[in-house]
Amino acid sequence: MKTLFYVLCFCLLLTGEALGQTPILSLQTFASGFNRPVDIAHAGDDRIFVVEQDGTIRIIDGTGTVLSTPFLNIDPIVGSTGNEQGLLGLAFHPNYSSNGFFYVNYTNNSGNTHVSRFTVTANPNVADPASELIIYSFNQDFSNHNGGDLNFGPNDGYLYIATGDGGSGGDPNNRAQNTLNAQGKMLRIDVDNPSGGNNYGIPADNPFVGSFSVLDEIWALGLRNPWRFSFDRTTGDMYIGDVGQGNWEEINFQPASSNGGENYGWRCYEGNNVFNTSGCGPIGNYTFPIHEYLSNFPTGCSITGGYVYRGSAFPNMIGKYFYADYCAGNFWFIEPDGMGGFTNTSLANLSNWEYASFGEDVNGELYVTGLSSGNIFRIIDNSIVLPITLSTFTTEVTSAEDVLLKWTTVSETNSALFDIERSFDGHTFEKVGTVNALESTSTTTRYQFTDQFPVKGTSYYRLKMIDLDGEFRHSDISVVYIEPLQDGLFSVYPNPVKPGSRLELAISDSTTLPASIKIFSGTGQLIDTQTISENFVDLPGVLPVGLYFISLESAGGKAVTKLLIY
Repeated sequence: MKTLFYVLCFCLLLTGEALGQTPILSLQTFASGFNRPVDIAHAGDDRIFVVEQDGTIRIIDGTGTVLSTPFLNIDPIVGSTGNEQGLLGLAFHPNYSSNGFFYVNYTNNSGNTHVSRFTVTANPNVADPASELIIYSFNQDFSNHNGGDLNFGPNDGYLYIATGDGGSGGDPNNRAQNTLNAQGKMLRIDVDNPSGGNNYGIPADNPFVGSFSVLDEIWALGLRNPWRFSFDRTTGDMYIGDVGQGNWEEINFQPASSNGGENYGWRCYEGNNVFNTSGCGPIGNYTFPIHEYLSNFPTGCSITGGYVYRGSAFPNMIGKYFYADYCAGNFWFIEPDGMGGFTNTSLANLSNWEYASFGEDVNGELYVTGLSSGNIFRIIDNSIVLPITLSTFTTEVTSAEDVLLKWTTVSETNSALFDIERSFDGHTFEKVGTVNALESTSTTTRYQFTDQFPVKGTSYYRLKMIDLDGEFRHSDISVVYIEPLQDGLFSVYPNPVKPGSRLELAISDSTTLPASIKIFSGTGQLIDTQTISENFVDLPGVLPVGLYFISLESAGGKAVTKLLIY
């Protein structure tokens, strides 16, 4: 990145969503208090991990709380965090939930790059700083242009590592075009199958495997300082934001169908423009960017690569690649034009908070870091704000262990109804009820809904607010936790199961028989009621495929468990 300056502003933020319009982007402060946050990642759950350049990784939990204890602190082995060095990238292994492995990219005390694996401890919110296994390393020529991003490919499970050209200006050592050097490249390695005395293996389909003149690890080359690359989680396409020398910022694209081997041109070309073609090959040897923009203020001076939005909260954003400029505060999106090319749309100037990195959560919602402000912002779309003002939304567990949802509006216009949606993972929501709205009112209105069939453990609730035109937006998510039975969870076996099967019940010692069994659909509709005197229940012979709930009530209390019919 380059020498930068910034100004500050306050932005009024709303949370609307719409259909069929260009997004109107704004930022909502999600968490604050970070020290130079440079990357965001998730581990397949509702937590967000924030990388601080000094060598720490911190957690924002599912309730939006920043945990006081760092997930990882490797400050003693991370070198100077001035300029572009430090802890720069984080990626969780695709099987993190079972192996506890995650990978970081940092410059050490000598200024050289290490890609290392660490392991989480028995505490899921704390990693072991002594568990480091260095996977890949190489020396840096200068202090800048270290790249530092890394991601696992969604279609192949290999680790991709973006490296800068080694620094200074103009790539004086011609690293990006040197095929026996790791700098200025996209590397691709197999961390699950080490070979050749290394802590990694070479994928057999890497494009240059077996060549004596090209490193086996190279997947693509000709990059200057790829400051953030990402995969479209739906298509597997790769987007690379590559910081320019002084005139052009660029976005490079690699389709999921690529076999690798692209040469993105640096230092022969900066964007689409000749830079230094000494020793370069024919122009047909190079893959040129899908978009470039002038690197001069107020347009910008250093690109921050982003993500293709694949969340659900903002339909108008879906399928668009969002990116920004670090020092100008400009945001844009790119999308396919339907003819094999791409169009670029300018969205907004959101002041300059030194937007250093984008990230997505497990749901595909997008965030961006403010380097100097220390803030994590959620990206939202204001293209349509429903004519309804929601002032409060709360959830609470009642003495009967039902979940009571309460919300208040201060005005409504053409408001149709509220769908109550519930999730057990914070990602996949289902409707569990509906409350009719008043349609139009200018007074404070209070609503409530009781979920009589909650499940032990953690559940997530939100409101889908729908107007008479069918447009909608979601409320924020509220999280509840119901303590499981102290002496064991109520469960059923087998699960999943076919209709008409006999289920064995695993119940706590406090449960007395006979007991009442009720079977509900996923939306709370009562399907069947039985009284049992043994630890068995027979399912109805005809049940549609889907999620169900079984409620057990006895003198010892009430418990609910999930059942999947296939």
